[in-house]
Amino acid sequence: MTTPTLLVLGTDPLPRLGRLTGRVRVEHADASTLAARLPSADVLLVWDFTSHAVREAWPGDGPRPRWVHTASAGVDHLLCPELAASDTVVTNARGVFDQPIAEYVAALVLAFAKDLPRTLELQRERTWRHRETRRLAGTRACVVGSGPIGRAVAGTLGALGVTTALVGRAARDGVHGPEDLDRLLARADWVIAAAPLTGATRGMFDARRFAVMQPSAYFVNVGRGQLVVEEALAGAVRERGIAGAALDVFATEPLAPDSPLWHLPGVVVSPHMSGDTAGWRDELGAQFVELFERWAAGRPLVNVVDKQRGYVPGH
Repeated sequence: MTTPTLLVLGTDPLPRLGRLTGRVRVEHADASTLAARLPSADVLLVWDFTSHAVREAWPGDGPRPRWVHTASAGVDHLLCPELAASDTVVTNARGVFDQPIAEYVAALVLAFAKDLPRTLELQRERTWRHRETRRLAGTRACVVGSGPIGRAVAGTLGALGVTTALVGRAARDGVHGPEDLDRLLARADWVIAAAPLTGATRGMFDARRFAVMQPSAYFVNVGRGQLVVEEALAGAVRERGIAGAALDVFATEPLAPDSPLWHLPGVVVSPHMSGDTAGWRDELGAQFVELFERWAAGRPLVNVVDKQRGYVPGH
């Protein structure tokens, strides 16, 4: 049997492929060499999941890999019409980031409820100022995105006593459909964006949606930056249409130094790190090795993306 060729996009750091040593021919590519190397690859591992090189290189001439795996939950950075229309199977890193992101969201919600950002500011100023904070149990959250990450967020917040409603692409048992979103936003103390980026979700949090929310509500985005119209969010916080926001993803990353979001009172900015706990790269590598062994044995792959929808369908 011919040794398959695995093309890896991104090398910083190299993925640990363990048991695949000697069983696969590994080649590496970056944005400048990907197009030339694609025709000779059987499998493409998108290790650099911040790169948009696949979208740009895929429409070229020649054969294409039979399988593409991205070391990320989202696939918007690589899907293009040509890849979506092809017979190539696309898989993602579903399952690796769910609980870490849920814990990160819970930490942010607790920080807002207990006014920790202000406590740290007052400590730096050496100011003793007693305040009353908010009881988290009994509050309401609306989690937009009913995939594994959204469900993990709902479960973790539920353990803290938060009543949580999940909103997905369509209504089903335990999940609200889009038609319920505005009603749920109007009642929520915490709004969590954890949806994939698709044509239906791009820009869904705009000025109208922020106007629906309570002035006391907080918004947390751990989905994709393009879910949010950032100017509308900044306006809602500045005009106290909502109480504040925590943003881990942005329309353009890294966030520009002159973005008003850096200094806007009530906004917490983090650099796309909500799912990145110690050892996360090793988990991603181990997941790919397991998938590769399934592929090499002719067994069905898991985490297969519906290329028309732009995510792995729920069960």
